[in-house]
Amino acid sequence: MAKNGFKIIDSDMHVMEPPDLWEKYIDAKFRHRAPRGMTSHNVRDLRLVHPDGKEWSRSTTPANDPAKGKNFEEKQRILGNDAARGWTSAVQLEAMDIEGIDIAVLYPTRGLRALVDDRMDSEFAAAMARAYNDWMYDFCQENPARLIGAGMLSPFSMTDAVGEARRCAEQLGFRAAFLRANPLVDHQWQSEYYDPLWDALEDLNLSLGFHESTSTGRNQVGERLEPNFMLRRVFAQPIEQMLALGCFCAGGVLARHPRLRVAFLEANCSWLPWLLWRLDEAWELDGDVWAAEVKEKPSEYFKRQCVVSIEPDEMIATSVLAQVGNGNLVFSTDYPHVDSRYPEAVNHFLRLPLGEADKRKILWDNCAHYYAM
Repeated sequence: MAKNGFKIIDSDMHVMEPPDLWEKYIDAKFRHRAPRGMTSHNVRDLRLVHPDGKEWSRSTTPANDPAKGKNFEEKQRILGNDAARGWTSAVQLEAMDIEGIDIAVLYPTRGLRALVDDRMDSEFAAAMARAYNDWMYDFCQENPARLIGAGMLSPFSMTDAVGEARRCAEQLGFRAAFLRANPLVDHQWQSEYYDPLWDALEDLNLSLGFHESTSTGRNQVGERLEPNFMLRRVFAQPIEQMLALGCFCAGGVLARHPRLRVAFLEANCSWLPWLLWRLDEAWELDGDVWAAEVKEKPSEYFKRQCVVSIEPDEMIATSVLAQVGNGNLVFSTDYPHVDSRYPEAVNHFLRLPLGEADKRKILWDNCAHYYAM
């Protein structure tokens, strides 16, 4: 397709899953527990409820409905027709054409809340992930050369996660698997609990994408800012992604898994130079005690194995390129989420004061390498 001479991969485009996804796709033995998506005046209503109508997870802002305001109304206007047509794969491809996107790697909307129910058990969580991935496979069949799935994995059992990662890579044709950056189990990311999964992702050549949500999760930093939904959205995703990045680069994960590729998505990137400097400083001072297996600066592991997504209008990201280089940023429209600049996301990005070579790396090369395309 090429827009203004640039081929473009969207590293993190979102689908809007149908309300009955899990009712239709989950294993029969769990159908009586399957959540259903809510529908309302909000064309992007991402809430889930139990079969008895109770909330799937604690409401993010119980005292302050975020579905209002000028930004909300603007998104209602822009996305209303897409919602009316059912958020189908044909609608997804049309949105890509409007933006000039050649290939999109697809992440969830409702699915980001799928595994955060307090009553979740490992067998049910694995079934929830399988159902989502089966639906995503069907969704991509409209044009599998342009629509590429990122598979949902459950962190509640590494045996289940490894098996599902293998199915995603070998049977479904996905290029990545995703987890929320906020751990949903009592193991931080540097724990060896996850090593069987990281081993499998390396062997399968399957990329790992971390994607947080403003919605609830166990002990998420955003909870401290309730009921102010604006402040929660400002901090929840960047802070959780920064914590995850630190675990991987300075906590020994990438030292143990040199072929693992990791993305930290939808959390801005302008914090990156400071965080890498801070991790390097800490490693130089205390790494002999706390990070004996980390043999290089954390920033070196990051540069070799990680990417972070840039917002289309993130003007201050020029400092990231000046200090970190152009090899670790990827582009995302974030369609159809509330922060997205759709249908002008690509145009916003092309107006950033970056050189043509930098734009080409961010729009295509870095993402193609990360997703092993």
